[in-house]
Amino acid sequence: MKHRFLLFCLTLLLSGACARSPHDAQPGDRAPVLFPDYAGAAIPCNIAPLNFRIEDTATAYRCTARGENGPVIRVKGRTVQFPERKWRQLLQANLGQEIRFEIFEKRDGAWTACPPVVLFVAPDPVDRYLAYRLIEPTYGMAGNMCIAQRDLTGFTEKEIFNNQLDYNRTAGQCINCHSFQDYHTANMQFHVRQNDGGTIIVRDGDIRKVSLKADGFLSAGVYPSWHPTEALVAYSLNHTKQYFYAKGVDKTEVIDDASDLMLYDPVSNEARLIASDESKFETFPYWSPDGRWLYYASADISRLPNRENIRFGVHYDDLKYNLMRMPFDPATRTFGPAETVFNAAALDRSATFPSVSPDGKRLLFTMASFGQFHIWHRDADLYLMDLADGSWAPLAEVNSGGTESYHSWSSNGRWIVFSSRRHDGTYTRLYLSWFDAEGRAHKPFVIPQRDPDLYDRLFKSYNIPEFTVEPVQQTPRQFVKVVKKPATQAVRIP
Repeated sequence: MKHRFLLFCLTLLLSGACARSPHDAQPGDRAPVLFPDYAGAAIPCNIAPLNFRIEDTATAYRCTARGENGPVIRVKGRTVQFPERKWRQLLQANLGQEIRFEIFEKRDGAWTACPPVVLFVAPDPVDRYLAYRLIEPTYGMAGNMCIAQRDLTGFTEKEIFNNQLDYNRTAGQCINCHSFQDYHTANMQFHVRQNDGGTIIVRDGDIRKVSLKADGFLSAGVYPSWHPTEALVAYSLNHTKQYFYAKGVDKTEVIDDASDLMLYDPVSNEARLIASDESKFETFPYWSPDGRWLYYASADISRLPNRENIRFGVHYDDLKYNLMRMPFDPATRTFGPAETVFNAAALDRSATFPSVSPDGKRLLFTMASFGQFHIWHRDADLYLMDLADGSWAPLAEVNSGGTESYHSWSSNGRWIVFSSRRHDGTYTRLYLSWFDAEGRAHKPFVIPQRDPDLYDRLFKSYNIPEFTVEPVQQTPRQFVKVVKKPATQAVRIP
């Protein structure tokens, strides 16, 4: 008898959560307003449920998610949260086809059926894991920040490292620039600045702390890029300053007044300069997928009327970065002469953040009117170049009126993740966009959350999104033990 009563209660609960669509609803002509806005997006076939909130004012709400095949999912309430198991079944049953959200709203005792919200289920999966840093959009203090990893097939988020584990109120601690070799986590790195500073290197599961500020280098390693097959990491060396302005749209500017490129071997612990021209600022290295080219951004400062102006934050908008590359021979570990890939300065523009698609055919980059730290530039947009013929164009399907900056390719080359401030102009969120077989980008969508209200109450920005095909194996406690140890000094070689 007791079991029957429990079964009866469970049946009532499920029937309330999965209330059927009203049969007497009258068709409406106004599309529902949803947050996040998923209408018209192409979504991965393995993405977590696209939960959302209905922004329209009504007294009751119901939603039905369906496709040509698979289960029909019914949810009632203004906040729509789909059961994960049924959601996965719905996507798998409609690969390469559309699914739709049918929204019903009740006002003055009558139901209205809104025009359906249509999405396309791309047959290409996205990499399961995504690593990023969560940080307040602050200027001078590290605060509470962490590097985290999200399982995109669900809602599990785990910390890779949190600076509160090694917090020092006086010294502070910044953690940044996580990077992985070829989408795997056995070889990875991130930097720790200020308190217990150094670079944390994971190689084949072994964790070490290294000081990359070798003798004569202008800084320690900053922006990293792992070679896809060799035990090598390319770094930029940056002498960076930050300025604040009372006039203009952008109030903050991050400027290098010197920068070089260096190559580090984590096996021998040796580092050497590979680009150190006093007339140029070189930064943001990125290896091609075959490991035979090193792309980077470079500004020719020899043409500036007075280089010292840059040091004092004057005429900072004269800094224009081009995209360059150097050939690399893995057998001899030698580089050839640099060549220009994209001359942005000739267009009175500045390009940065180069990244090559896994098939080696396309170059994705960010461009704005000047400088190289485009996360602060509202005019920053994403651009795509065909490396075969050199043609390029803005990603019109992806760009918005807000800042688009950091970006990363998925391992199959079908998805990009990028950071954008399109939501509120202040906090950076992460968006996914599908590249179809013809190389066309499709409407992006924000990374889904279990509770769609999260983006309204999370006062942190996401940056440096990086896909991986597996989770990080080490725990934050394992990392903090190494962070507290003294760093091994890297050796500079000619």
